[in-house]
Amino acid sequence: MVMKIIILQHIKIEDPGYIKDLMLKENCRLTTIELDEGEKIPKNLKKFDAMFCMGGPMDTWMEKEHPWLIEEKKRIEEFVVNLEKPFLGFCLGCQLLGEVIGGKVVKSSSPEIGMLDVDLLDEAKNDNIFSLFPQTFKTLQWHSYEVKNIENNQNVKILASSKTTKIQIFKYKNHAYGIQFHIEAKDNTVSQWGCVPEYKSALENTFGKGALENFDQEAKKNMQQMNLYSTNLYKSFKEKIIKI
Repeated sequence: MVMKIIILQHIKIEDPGYIKDLMLKENCRLTTIELDEGEKIPKNLKKFDAMFCMGGPMDTWMEKEHPWLIEEKKRIEEFVVNLEKPFLGFCLGCQLLGEVIGGKVVKSSSPEIGMLDVDLLDEAKNDNIFSLFPQTFKTLQWHSYEVKNIENNQNVKILASSKTTKIQIFKYKNHAYGIQFHIEAKDNTVSQWGCVPEYKSALENTFGKGALENFDQEAKKNMQQMNLYSTNLYKSFKEKIIKI
């Protein structure tokens, strides 16, 4: 059976990265919607086996500047809450999911940028995906906002945190995951994203000019392990959540 995946993108260079490479190797049918370029989400979402929602330089509250965010949130809610279909959200995609299920997206106390540790919590020990991950692992972070106020939702479990961000991974019921970091990164991710003005300024405001090259080298040092995490994530998501 060929998997049909819809991918919501907010800037062309932020696609599912290494996970996309894995899906293409398996001849998955990928439908990419470039929302920032005016492309529309299909009316019939039932035909898709899963939805991926990627990162982007805008924030969830920027509906005036990016009015398509209003429709995107409605369609994520339809897919995740109403249809209860498998969902993976990364960075902005994580925040959109958090907002859809009743949380708030707020400015972090300080930007979280770099190759940094994420710590799994007890709730992750029996999780279908993250039970296979080490207790602490290093991954790529590049965000200034985060999800808050979802702890009281009985359908939500928080699976991981970091020193800076309380909610690094959460899941809604057993089919939708919000992942604040960029486990999907590839060798060229940092250098490509460094060309985006919003990302570059966040990086240089935190670490000073010239920080991009150091970040790029650090990411490449850790990329083999990151790609292994991506492989494990994709395999578990496919077999245990999509169940194909």
